[in-house]
Amino acid sequence: MPDRPDYAALTRGQIALLDRINSGEAGLAVLTQLVRLAQDVLGGRGAGFAEYSPGHGRVIAASGGCEHALGLRVERDDARLREGPRTLLVPITSLDEEFAGEIEGGDRILGTRCETGGLIVGFLYVSYSGDDPDPTTEHHAVLELLAANIGHMYGDQAGLPVHGDGPVVAALSDGLAIIDRHGVVQLWNPAAEQLTGRSAAEMLQRELHLPVPPPGQVLVHRLPSGRWLKVTAGDLPGTPAMRVVTFRDSTDQDRRHEDRDLFVAVTSHELRTPVTVIKGYADTLTNHWDSLGEDGRQEAVRVIGARAGELARLVDRLLSATSDDGEVGGSAAGPFDLVDGLRAAARNLPADLHRRLILDRLPAELPKAFGDRDSLATILTELATNADRYSAPDTEVEVTAAADDTTVTFRVADRGIGVKPEHVERAFERYWQGESADRGRNPGAGLGLYLVRRIVERQNGWVSLRPREGGGTVAEVRLPRA
Repeated sequence: MPDRPDYAALTRGQIALLDRINSGEAGLAVLTQLVRLAQDVLGGRGAGFAEYSPGHGRVIAASGGCEHALGLRVERDDARLREGPRTLLVPITSLDEEFAGEIEGGDRILGTRCETGGLIVGFLYVSYSGDDPDPTTEHHAVLELLAANIGHMYGDQAGLPVHGDGPVVAALSDGLAIIDRHGVVQLWNPAAEQLTGRSAAEMLQRELHLPVPPPGQVLVHRLPSGRWLKVTAGDLPGTPAMRVVTFRDSTDQDRRHEDRDLFVAVTSHELRTPVTVIKGYADTLTNHWDSLGEDGRQEAVRVIGARAGELARLVDRLLSATSDDGEVGGSAAGPFDLVDGLRAAARNLPADLHRRLILDRLPAELPKAFGDRDSLATILTELATNADRYSAPDTEVEVTAAADDTTVTFRVADRGIGVKPEHVERAFERYWQGESADRGRNPGAGLGLYLVRRIVERQNGWVSLRPREGGGTVAEVRLPRA
C-alpha cells in the first residue's frame, strides 16, 4: 500500500463516474465502479459495499479479494459501525466470522458507514494485509469522500437501494415538508417533488396544498393525478412553531394481494399438469392392467413416481413461498459430495431440461460440502429452469464447480438475454420476474430464486447472480466446506 492515496487515480475515477452518471447510467453498475475505485485509490487488496436492509446487510458490490462475498448476508448490529468515528480500522477477526472468511489476502479492513438524510444505508470497506502499513488520515478522508458519493446516490434514488424492503427505502421514498404555523412550506424534499409533481421552486414559501392531520393520525388524500397519499404530521422537535408533514404513495397498497392472486393462478396451473398425468396413468393401470404387459406397467409406475416427486417439490414451493418467516423444509445438514449430488439432481430434471445441461466440466473430486444434500434437487431445478426461461432452446446451460479454503461452489451459466446489473438482487425478491423473450414457453410465478436464496442461506451459504462475459447469466451458489 502506498503511503498516500493515489490522487491522480481518484481524479480520473471521479470524472469517469460523472461521465457515466451524466450519460444516464445509475444504480449497481455505478456503485460497483465506485467500489473498484476505492480499492485502486487506497491501495487495498479488495473492497466491497454492504447495503443495509431490516435487521441485516448484504454485500451487493465487491472487487479484488472481497469478490467472493458477493451476495453474502452480513450482520449489521456492530455498534462500532453505527457510532463513534465515521471511519475505523478493525482486524478482520473482530468481524462476523463468515464475512471475515471470505476476504482473501487481508487481515484488516478500513470501513466507513454511508449515510443519507441521517440514515445509514450501508458500509463501504477496503481490506489490507499484514504486509501493508496502517492507512493514514488521508486514506480515511478519501474513503469518507467516496462514502459521501454513495450516500448522494442513495439520496437521489438513482437505481438505489437495490433491495426494495425496509425502513431505508420507505424513508427515502417518503415526501417530506416542513411548514410554519401558517402552513407555509419551508422545506420540500426531492421525494415530495416526485410524489406530487410540484418542484421545490413552486412550493417553497407557499401554503401547503395538502390537508394536514392532527398528530398521531393518518389522513388519506387523493391528488388530481389520481395518486393516493397517506399523510401524517407532527411537531418539529425543539421548534414548536414548525411542523413536519410526511406523505407516501398508497396507490399500490393492494399490490401484495394482487401478487398473491398471480402466484395462486400460476401455481394452480403448474400443479394441474402433474396431477393430471398421475391420475391418467393411475386410471390406465386400473383399467388396463392385463393388456399393458410388464413393460407397460413398469413405465406407468415410473412416470407416476417421477410426477409425484415433481408434485411434492411444487407443494413445498407453495408452502414455503406463502410464509414470510417460516423455514424452508429440508433434511438435517451434514457432509456430502457436491458433484455427486449435482449429477443425481440433474437426473431428476425433466428430460428436455436435462438435455441442455453440460455436466462434463465438473471436477472428478472436490472437498465435501456441509449442508442438505437433498436440497440440491430443488436448487438445481430452479436455477436450470431460470436459465431455460431466459435463453434460447438450443443453447447450452453449463454447470461447473470449485472449492477454496472455506467454501464449495457451483455455478449454473447460460447464454441467454443476460441480467441487468440493477436486477441481480431484485431477481431474488418474491414474485419479481425479469422480461423474457418467450415467457409463454416456460411461465413462472417469480418464486424460484427467492426460494433458492432461502434454502441456501438456511445452510449458512449464499447465492448471487452476475452477468456472464460474452452474454448470459451466471448463478453462483456457495456452501460451507465440511
